[in-house]
Amino acid sequence: MRKSVVLFLFLIVQFVSAQPDSLYFKPAINPNVPVWSNTNTAGLDINEVAFVNWNSGGSNSISALIGLNSVLRYQYRNFIWDSNLLARYGLNKQEEQEFRKTDDLLEISSSLGFRKNKLTNWYYSARFSFRTQFANGYNYPNTSNEISKFMAPGYLFLGGGIEYGKNIDKFSMYFSPLTLKTTFVFDEALSDAGSFGVMPAEYDANGNLIRSGERVRKELGILLTSAYETQLFENIAIRNFMSFYTDYINDFGNVDIDWEIVFDFKVNNFVRATLGSHLKYDNDVKIQEEVTNPEMEETEFIELGARVQWKQLLGVGVVYEF
Repeated sequence: MRKSVVLFLFLIVQFVSAQPDSLYFKPAINPNVPVWSNTNTAGLDINEVAFVNWNSGGSNSISALIGLNSVLRYQYRNFIWDSNLLARYGLNKQEEQEFRKTDDLLEISSSLGFRKNKLTNWYYSARFSFRTQFANGYNYPNTSNEISKFMAPGYLFLGGGIEYGKNIDKFSMYFSPLTLKTTFVFDEALSDAGSFGVMPAEYDANGNLIRSGERVRKELGILLTSAYETQLFENIAIRNFMSFYTDYINDFGNVDIDWEIVFDFKVNNFVRATLGSHLKYDNDVKIQEEVTNPEMEETEFIELGARVQWKQLLGVGVVYEF
C-alpha cells in the first residue's frame, strides 16, 4: 500500500502547520507543585430491535457494548506523564443465532514528555503501548476455527522521539524515528499458519512438522501519530487519532495505518450517543476466504492478502464518570 506514503507526507504537513490556538489549557496554579489527576469513565450501550407481525419482515436482535476508560496524568514543572487504560467488549444476539462478538479491545498506553522551558511547545518524548483482545474471534458464521485469540495477536510499541503540543492534553503530534513494534501470536495453530506476519511453520513433503511457527515478530521503524480532542458545541465533542508506521527492514514505505474518529453527543450527565469510524490497514494482516472443494468435499481457506479494514459504530447508552 505504497500510496499511503501520501498520507504519511500529509501528516508531516500537519505536524509543521497545525496551530490549535483555540484550545485553551489551564496550567497548574503553582507549577512547582506536582499535580496528579485521574479520570475514569464507564459506559454501557444497548441496542434492541423487536418485531411482531411486521409485514416488512425482520429479525429480532439485541446488542450490548461495555467500555472502560481510565486516564492517569502527572505534571510537574516541565515534565508530563500520561497513562491510559482502555477496555471494550461487545456482543450481539439475533434469533436462531449464537452470540457474536462485535467489539473487543484491551489497550494500555503510557507516555513521558519533557520540555526545556515553558516557552517552547516541543517535548522530548517516550511512548509505550500494548494492545490485544479478551476473547476468541471468528469469521462468522464459522465458529469452528478461531482467527484470533487473547495475545494472538498482541501488539507492543516502544520508542522515543519528539512531540509538539501547545495544549498537549488536547492536541499533539508525535514523531519517532526509532520505534520497536513487537507482534505476539501465542497460539500454536495461528502461529504455525503464519498469521499476523509471523514466520509460518515448515513441513516436509509428507506433511511432518519440521519447525514450528514463530510466536514473536519484531520490527524497527518510524512512527508518526496525531491526536486531537475538542468540544465542537456545548454537547458535542470530537476525538481524532491517526497513526502511521513503516518498518525500516521489511518493505520500507509500506505504511500501516490506524485512523479513528469519534463523535460524542451528550444528552445529560448520564446519557450519551456515540458515532464513530475506525479504519486500519496492516500489510501483515491477511484476509482469508472460506471455500469448499467439491472434489474433496472439504472446506479450506484461501489467503487473499491484506485489505483495508473499516468499522463503524453508532450507539446510545449510559455513561458514568468517577
